[in-house]
Amino acid sequence: MTRVQNEEPRTVSRAVHAASGRRELFLLLALSLVVFWTTSFLLHKSTDFVGHYGDNAAYLDVANAILHWDFHDLQIQHFMGYPYLIALVSLLFRVPTGVALWVIAVAGCAASVWLAARLFGTTAAGYFAFTNFAWLQVSYLGGSEPLALALGLGLLLAFRRDRIVFSALLASLAVTVRPLMFFVLVGIGLVLLYRRKFWQFLSALGIGLGTGILYVLPLARYFGDPMLTVHSYTSRDYGAAKVVGPHGHLFGWPLHGIVVGTITYPAPWTNLVLSFFWIGLVLLGVGMMFSDNFRKYAKSYPNEVIFCGVYLFAIFSYDYLIWARSNFIRFCIPTLPFVFFALSPLLPKDRRVFWASAWCVQWQQRFRLLG
Repeated sequence: MTRVQNEEPRTVSRAVHAASGRRELFLLLALSLVVFWTTSFLLHKSTDFVGHYGDNAAYLDVANAILHWDFHDLQIQHFMGYPYLIALVSLLFRVPTGVALWVIAVAGCAASVWLAARLFGTTAAGYFAFTNFAWLQVSYLGGSEPLALALGLGLLLAFRRDRIVFSALLASLAVTVRPLMFFVLVGIGLVLLYRRKFWQFLSALGIGLGTGILYVLPLARYFGDPMLTVHSYTSRDYGAAKVVGPHGHLFGWPLHGIVVGTITYPAPWTNLVLSFFWIGLVLLGVGMMFSDNFRKYAKSYPNEVIFCGVYLFAIFSYDYLIWARSNFIRFCIPTLPFVFFALSPLLPKDRRVFWASAWCVQWQQRFRLLG
């Protein structure tokens, strides 16, 4: 009885400490967002960044087409889950699609950070939230990664709580946003089969197939190709640029695209340092995944490790030469909560060190983007 009574205050204390850490994360996130947009306005005297950043123009074209259900002369370049939600938010709240795109990205960022803290602790969530340049860009300017990651981390939390149907639904929706999120469905399915939960496996499979059929029906009806968004990744015309490997495949040998792409497409040394820093950091995290602490985690949540492992193998095997190295910092985003959790024994825990490093990285990255 005494032992139980002694453990209860410690449990309460840990819960209070975790809640305090999450509040601190959101305070830093809010300050970061305000400073980012204030800096953008002061440097450029304008806030017209969202529609011109990254792939946002393509997403908005599709969202506007969905909103009016008119697909004439529309070129599909990406998976359509993000545009579908943009159109829905625009319709429900009577806001322009550009505003809806930005709100979804910021909300997805906040949800992802909160979920990462719940799943992996505030240390891993903090380093994930404030150290990756590409993550800050897509979170504050718009992009599909925050939505895909929020759905992905949400389904992992749901699966931990044995809410199989809900987790399968979130996984299916995540795949319509970013195709490589398919691997999270693979993890769920393999674990359910291993645990002999056949009815739950069939339920998850049915939800995935149903979502997929609903997704491809408009593509088949209006474009004549149900796999159009898949084919768009291998059939784009980039002129004389050699964007794929020597055999024209989307994936090849691990690290091949990174090495050959770096040789084929020279880049400023600052870009190379940034890219290879993140490649090295992720590889270090992979090495730490063989530690005792991470192996214990893997035994408890094998579906999460399956997703992370297969996803990492895919991005290291990505064979589009022009992007394999240059976009690695963005491709690795869905794995960063896992990577920083694996690296947590090596990361500084002092709040002063974390706040200082986070702000230094953010200021350097803002001026890199806006200067």
